[in-house]
Amino acid sequence: MVTLIRTLADHGDDVNCCAFSSSFLATCSLDKTIRLYSLNDFNELPYSPLKCHTYAVHCCCFSPSGHVLASCSTDGTTVLWSTQTGHILAMLNQPSGSPVRVCRFSPDSTYLVSGAADGTVVSWNMQTYKLFRSGSVKDGSLVACAFSPNGSIFVTGSSCGDLTVWDDKMRCLHSEKAHDLGITCCDFSSQPISDGEHGPQFFRMASCGQDCQIKLWVTTFTDFLGFELKHKCTLSGHSAPVLSCAFSYDGHMLVSGSVDKSVIVYEPNSGSILHTLTHHTRYVTTCAFAPNILLLATGSMDKTVNIWQFELEVYCQAGRPEDEPKLFIEDWSEEEVSLWLCAQGLKDLVSIFKMNNIDGKELLNLTKESLTDDLKIESLGLRSKILRKIEELKVKVEALSSGIPDEFLCPITRELMKEPVIASDGYSYEKEAIENWISKKKRTSPMTNLILPSLVLTPNRTLKMAIDRWLETHQK
Repeated sequence: MVTLIRTLADHGDDVNCCAFSSSFLATCSLDKTIRLYSLNDFNELPYSPLKCHTYAVHCCCFSPSGHVLASCSTDGTTVLWSTQTGHILAMLNQPSGSPVRVCRFSPDSTYLVSGAADGTVVSWNMQTYKLFRSGSVKDGSLVACAFSPNGSIFVTGSSCGDLTVWDDKMRCLHSEKAHDLGITCCDFSSQPISDGEHGPQFFRMASCGQDCQIKLWVTTFTDFLGFELKHKCTLSGHSAPVLSCAFSYDGHMLVSGSVDKSVIVYEPNSGSILHTLTHHTRYVTTCAFAPNILLLATGSMDKTVNIWQFELEVYCQAGRPEDEPKLFIEDWSEEEVSLWLCAQGLKDLVSIFKMNNIDGKELLNLTKESLTDDLKIESLGLRSKILRKIEELKVKVEALSSGIPDEFLCPITRELMKEPVIASDGYSYEKEAIENWISKKKRTSPMTNLILPSLVLTPNRTLKMAIDRWLETHQK
């Protein structure tokens, strides 16, 4: 089942957008403010609300690292905020002065794209905060934008119903009418349909619009074959215009919010409806999944943001999550252990673990002998996999008990990074660790297992400064 666990009612007007990082939830509103909440308890941060915009705030989004928050407004600006302090890092003025309706970071944090009501789209360099490239669509306001997971293209949607595809140099690759009455939102699934090892990568994309429909597309882009966009199917679960759509982090669920006041969760492969949520009293304007944990946020013109939690049985219908819930492992219930097993591809062991009442504390104490003698797991390979996964959990417990923010730990070594760099998959690693990874293995991402489009490693100076500040504070 899906449970409503919290309702946030701090905004004084319509909620226009909500976005997650690994640590925070951001919401923005017609009331000109952006609010930030901790994912630990959904309490508002001390420096929230963020106030700078002079008119309605239409969109907000986090950089991939989560250290920068972007917000854009009718006042013609896109503002960059530090999520550590709430301070303004930069204010980017749309060259035309037109109201900015949407903003998105590229997967490697190199660029930020902002789209405006006059149809202009601007790419900003995130190291210099200067304009990099600009373009425009023929008709309508730009109201939607999404980057492909590998960052090679991004797609914009207009109020006239056109989907326009751009490469990383702001060249228009493709444009077509997608929704007759106008597009309202679009999103890419983070997981490719093909692995790209023996051919081009294919990505799934969703768009929604005033025609009450959600359309699923498959995209591919190569230097040799160019760009291709194919319509695969149409989802018609809503009875009124669809204002928002978003994929879950692993691509196994698709959520949409509508003028009909409902939220629908789909299984995108089959198009089947997993759940319909009807708690909002006015139009649902925005919806977003959290990365790595089973949370969904939905915002509405009723001035509220609802936080929903997915239980194991619902989520397993859609696929498996990529990570365990963010709780201290010792406090896990038997259900949360079951959730972790599903996340590791060990769903077949759920009944065995439940039969033996394995909760978080018992999980951490499992040994080769107890797996063999008590749980009767005969396969040596399976026992080794379980113990390896448990060791990874113990490393995470140690990191949590030491108070080191998870984003400061290298995903490969799980140690505090000294020289963080951004790889072409958009993730940050310790420089030596990712260099060793690349030299000893294929050109694959340690996080996604996809082929790295480039071996260039870019110093993550923002993350380095954040780590240094944390060390100064905690090592006195």
